[in-house]
Amino acid sequence: MVNTAYKVGAVQAAPEFLNLEKGVEKAISLIDEAGRNGVKLLAFPEAWLPGYPWWIWLGSPAWGMQFVGRYHENSIEADSPEDRAISEAVKRNGLHLVLGVSERAGGSLYLAQWIYAPDGSVIARRRKLKPTHVERTVYGEGDGSHIRVFETDIGKLGALCCWEHLQPLVKYAMFSQHEQVHVASWPSFSLYRGAAYALGPELNTAASQMYAAEGQCFVVASCATVSDEMIEMLCDSEDKRQLLLSGGGFAGIFGPDGAPVAEPMKENEEGILMADIDLSMIAYAKSAADPVGHYSRPDVFRLMFNDRPNAVVATPAAGQDQSDFEDEEESGAGGKPALKVLS
Repeated sequence: MVNTAYKVGAVQAAPEFLNLEKGVEKAISLIDEAGRNGVKLLAFPEAWLPGYPWWIWLGSPAWGMQFVGRYHENSIEADSPEDRAISEAVKRNGLHLVLGVSERAGGSLYLAQWIYAPDGSVIARRRKLKPTHVERTVYGEGDGSHIRVFETDIGKLGALCCWEHLQPLVKYAMFSQHEQVHVASWPSFSLYRGAAYALGPELNTAASQMYAAEGQCFVVASCATVSDEMIEMLCDSEDKRQLLLSGGGFAGIFGPDGAPVAEPMKENEEGILMADIDLSMIAYAKSAADPVGHYSRPDVFRLMFNDRPNAVVATPAAGQDQSDFEDEEESGAGGKPALKVLS
């Protein structure tokens, strides 16, 4: 049975930068705090473990190589002791968790959101479909199977990272799955403040707010802060200090009409922004405009969406000859169309 009225929380805090062990300890402390306050869904910022790689925006690739080894070493692996410790904390507090991580898989890293159920099991390990701009020097890509909304006992839950909220087709694919609660994970709005409006808090906060209004869903927008310690570690010149400022926390929670439902914290303040939500309010917003229902025009516009996993190595199943396998690769698994048409 779906719980329609409950408390949600958006983390606004600095990571323990490039220190996975301490980062997990801090994450668990925040999970425990959320549990004590009755939070049933807790959202963490993008790449909060072990922190967003700000150096990619501050200097040349050659200069940034000094951080590559440490970042790889401190990125988290699935089914690791750190993963299991987080799972235990989730289970102890009986909440849903969306955790923003740099996920290490083999030799590659991925901008990921790990979604945990209240029993500590993993609902999904989704990856950002397309890393943004210079993020592509650090991270690999997700695939269509990561653009998913999940049936949970707190409603239909989905999540995206950062500027995935500026991708119209990604958003529509999510809306088409009748998302009710959405986690928007952001790194921090600290970069190029005053010099590049598109990277500042105004646009990025608006993206979370418009997602709520466009999809008629609740949006829990977590947002990290940049600590003074991170500035000292990353900024070895005055030029870099002017590019990356401390603070930058702009967590927010928005209702299905786009209205804020929580008073924001100060941008340098750490903690959990909390609000009570009620999924029954979605019906009122949907009655006005449902872009994948009565407010759509499938005779004019439709989205083609390939939601299949895209493995780098594929092998025929036992008893299947190579020609049959190649036919399936052309059409999709099980002979299904490779492209799904959503109306």
